[in-house]
Amino acid sequence: MVAPVQGVTSRSVAAVKAVSAGAAAGPAVAAARWWSFVDAERQSLALWLPVAFAGGVALWFIVPWQVQRLALALAFAGVGAAALLARWRPLAALALLALAGMGAAEWRSARVAAPVLDHRQVATVSGIVAAVEDRAGRDQLRLLVAPDAGTGLPPRLRLTVRGPPPPGLAPGARIRLRALLSPPAGAAIPGGYDFARRAWFAGIGATGLPFGRIAIVAPAPPAAGVMAWLDAVRARLTQRIRRAVPGESGAIAAAFVTGDQGAIPLPTAQAMRDSGLAHLLSISGLHIAVVVGGTILLVRRGLALFPHAALRWPVKTIAVGVAALVGVGYTLLAGAEVPTVRTILATLIVLFGMVIGREAFSLRLLAAAAFVILAVRPEALLGPSFQLSFAAVIAIVALYESRLGRWLATPGADEGWGRRLVRHGTAMLVTGLVAELALSSIGLFHFNRAGIYGVFANMVAIPWTSFVIMPLLMLALLADAVGIGGLVWPAVGWAMGWLVALAEATAALPGAVVRMPAMPASAYAFIIAGGLWLALWRTRVRWWGAGVVAAGLVLAMMAPPPDLLVSGDGRHAALRLDDGRLALLRPRTGDFLRDMWGDALATDGDAAFADLPGMACSADACVAHIDRDGRRWRLLATLSRDYIGRATFEPACAAADIVVSDRRMPRWCRPRWLRLDRAQLAQSGAVAIWLGSGRVDGANARLGDHPWRPH
Repeated sequence: MVAPVQGVTSRSVAAVKAVSAGAAAGPAVAAARWWSFVDAERQSLALWLPVAFAGGVALWFIVPWQVQRLALALAFAGVGAAALLARWRPLAALALLALAGMGAAEWRSARVAAPVLDHRQVATVSGIVAAVEDRAGRDQLRLLVAPDAGTGLPPRLRLTVRGPPPPGLAPGARIRLRALLSPPAGAAIPGGYDFARRAWFAGIGATGLPFGRIAIVAPAPPAAGVMAWLDAVRARLTQRIRRAVPGESGAIAAAFVTGDQGAIPLPTAQAMRDSGLAHLLSISGLHIAVVVGGTILLVRRGLALFPHAALRWPVKTIAVGVAALVGVGYTLLAGAEVPTVRTILATLIVLFGMVIGREAFSLRLLAAAAFVILAVRPEALLGPSFQLSFAAVIAIVALYESRLGRWLATPGADEGWGRRLVRHGTAMLVTGLVAELALSSIGLFHFNRAGIYGVFANMVAIPWTSFVIMPLLMLALLADAVGIGGLVWPAVGWAMGWLVALAEATAALPGAVVRMPAMPASAYAFIIAGGLWLALWRTRVRWWGAGVVAAGLVLAMMAPPPDLLVSGDGRHAALRLDDGRLALLRPRTGDFLRDMWGDALATDGDAAFADLPGMACSADACVAHIDRDGRRWRLLATLSRDYIGRATFEPACAAADIVVSDRRMPRWCRPRWLRLDRAQLAQSGAVAIWLGSGRVDGANARLGDHPWRPH
């Protein structure tokens, strides 16, 4: 009796027999190759299930109109049913999970639905402070306020308070104030960061700025409930660390412990991003590993000191259980952000594997963690936090499951200390390169910039954080508990100072940062799909993903940036100049809009319309002449709300190719090509214009009828 060949199923054998028996060669060969591929990649098929679920979530957000989303859902259902009937179970599973992803996103959006302010207004706000975010790095506070019922306001407001807050402003306090409220702002550029979407899923119905004094009507009562108690502990601990370690070092130390990054100065945060060290500020794998691993070490060594416990108790299981509780507590204390939740889920599975004596850390573990997060919070998929954290870990795990990774991780026979040192150094360098390659495209898509020297900075920063900063922080917190923290906190500040110095030195190197204009979503989709293809498959077919990634990069580099940007209210406009600068219609354009537009166009510096040649500006309007691709365009933009007579303004409109205004233009204002007034922009949202091709892209066109679309 001949033993069956491992990895070959009856379906693949049947397909091969069909070929040899003279069946139709084309379909039979295709079927044989398909089932041979399925057999070879059987261990990897399960990894694509959460990818299909995530794809369904992404499509729900990307496809603008409900009727289109419904048609797509029916298509997935049809493909899944047909695949089940044909017994193509992998295809059926992928289609049905994509359908489930769309359903999860729809359900989540409906579940968080809450009233949203429909127009800008000044209102009296009276209610309870739900949360306080100290943004000392920007000299401001962010308040989340629940207004009293019957006020006609949305159930949650986000207010930005500048300057020193009044005493007693804390979660639970009852306040009263006057504020200028606005609906949550949409994207400042088509395809850009959409705060309105984030606000929808956070239940925030309006944002605003207070007028005058904030009155504390009633002080905050003692914290009630576990989560409220944790929030209060987090706030007190953050303030304690910042007082013990002053300056930017204390702000970063607080971020390491509680996840609160609000006090980190903007230049320091930018230096951390440009040096590739920003991931250290977000509590994730490194921090959880040090805390959990340190807890296991301390508990095992502590119990080993007692012979009775060491000989009769399951020391390893006890240490793992205590470490799991400490890890969960650390996650809750840090606010349970996506990277922390992903890490603790993976860590708990690894700890369970340690207890039962099995290796648990794998791509399947990451797939399970991603599925859990997306099933509960589908909107997390669109955030850079989710994408960056999972991309880095998937790339690293895929590396060490490959032949190269196994060689780097496996010591050779009779390996001396010199070879071991070279192997470990090579492993750190290769790991850093793989992680940076995985993260750079995501950074370019979301932030339009990526650090070049992050690999080398991390080779110093990660050991420094693991073996110096985190142990010092744990020691300082323990010392603080017994009243001698003042002996350790200065060492924490010193260690943090060295980390900041490394970030600033790396970011200041020539060519440390590469910038790219806004990347098309299609290019980003190619890069992500190709990266997953490279990471998840195990046979040679995985290398097809390199071609897909290359195609995405080519699309990204070939995409021209827009020539003209117009804000959603028509008050602001920006022109891309040939020298790389941004010309702004109004000199007093806010920093947020300057930064968003500057990043989207990868420009450095800005200028005013009125200061440029070919511009004619008065107190009421600007006329600009723009030369692009051999043609001269004429732009007319209003600046004031004062009435301009028809005899003057109608000929100006007729002579202009484009009219931009924050007021409603009369019908007789008819430019040669495009009119972007208040009425039109209310429908389109922010607009990007490519003069060479005549392309006009509106932010709201991508939103369709999603519920957070500005009205």
